[in-house]
Amino acid sequence: MSLFDLKVINSVLGELEEDRGIPREKVIGAIEMALAAAYKKEYGKRGQIVRAVFNTTLGDVEFKQIKIVVDDTLVRPEEGEADEDDERTRFNPEHHIMIDDARRIKKGAEVDDEIDFPLEPKEDFGRIAAQTAKQVIMQKIREAEKVSIIEEFGEHEGEVVSGHVQRFERGNLYVDLGRATGILPYEEQIPGERYRQGERVRALLYKVDESPRGTFLKLSRAHPQFLVKLFELESPELASKTIEIKEVAREAGSRSKLAVVSNDDHIDPVGSLVGQRGVRVSTVTSELGGEKIDIIEWSEDTREFIERALSPAEVLSVEIQDDEKRAQVEVTEDQQSLAIGRGGQNVRLAAKLTGWAIDIKSTQGEALAEADQDGEVEIVEAALDPNAATTLGVEAPTEVEATETKQPDAPEADAASEEETTTEENK
Repeated sequence: MSLFDLKVINSVLGELEEDRGIPREKVIGAIEMALAAAYKKEYGKRGQIVRAVFNTTLGDVEFKQIKIVVDDTLVRPEEGEADEDDERTRFNPEHHIMIDDARRIKKGAEVDDEIDFPLEPKEDFGRIAAQTAKQVIMQKIREAEKVSIIEEFGEHEGEVVSGHVQRFERGNLYVDLGRATGILPYEEQIPGERYRQGERVRALLYKVDESPRGTFLKLSRAHPQFLVKLFELESPELASKTIEIKEVAREAGSRSKLAVVSNDDHIDPVGSLVGQRGVRVSTVTSELGGEKIDIIEWSEDTREFIERALSPAEVLSVEIQDDEKRAQVEVTEDQQSLAIGRGGQNVRLAAKLTGWAIDIKSTQGEALAEADQDGEVEIVEAALDPNAATTLGVEAPTEVEATETKQPDAPEADAASEEETTTEENK
């Protein structure tokens, strides 16, 4: 008599394989372990090893008792007092079989071999045994699903994945990726972005974590590598390694700098990322919510690289101090605010991009701003006094915010003053 409805079993096996990626063999193995556990719970004896073999053709189950082949060096007699110095296991006839007896059943049997004995088939299991079988099946299916997810998404670690917003929880965003749910932590989100439930979102799958609580797919939209991968999707030259992104410095949602180099003298690396009429960089900028992106050409020459990294500011000279890995950069008055950037952002990103500490100085040799390799910026107090504020395009400091800088508007003011002077002379 068949213990299972084969039509239902095959339907479930097919659904689990297709929807959750769990192989049929894994599910069948879970069923066999569950049936063996239920049989032992209901009809087994202490120390007994029970195995079940499920026949997928007939739908019936064969139960077997397994005994381990042992000799006198491994077990001590079943009866009698145990010697404290005797480390051998006590012989259990339900679990062990002596090697002489084993060889009468199976010629050539050796120690640690397994001998199986058929057990009486059973189709009726009690409530507790059935519950045990259910728990075993669910546990094995969860384990198999976890392995399947790790295998599938582990191959895509470091790539851009797409999903739909599922829910919000304590600032974290949960994204439905199909067979699994990804987590976009608050600190990995782009500042200022807002998401609606069901909205499509793209992110970098930067880590696949396995823990006792399950498998976690950690996502990021603020990681510098997300910017690189987005450009790879837009630029075939980058995807094919014809051009390379050597360095990235990013402040997510605000501004980024990329240093690129070409492995082909006939291909412009900057133009490849910018695209015709800026279409490629515009696509990436739109995905990042309007984040500004500076693309420069990487150079082996440190002076040239630092000069380019400070763009759009124009630099007069760059002095290198190799022992301290520090660069002294001289700029004219009209380029000072561009070189420093709002809140020191431009020089901070340039320092991160090049890996060099950068000091901005005026043509008179006055120190204006200092940025270390980690991007920590200190705008010199002298550069922020009320008299210097107009010249540098930098707001005078307040008690709360002493490092905030402002983009230059001095040229417009100068032009307006000049126009008024000309009018007075004409009169």
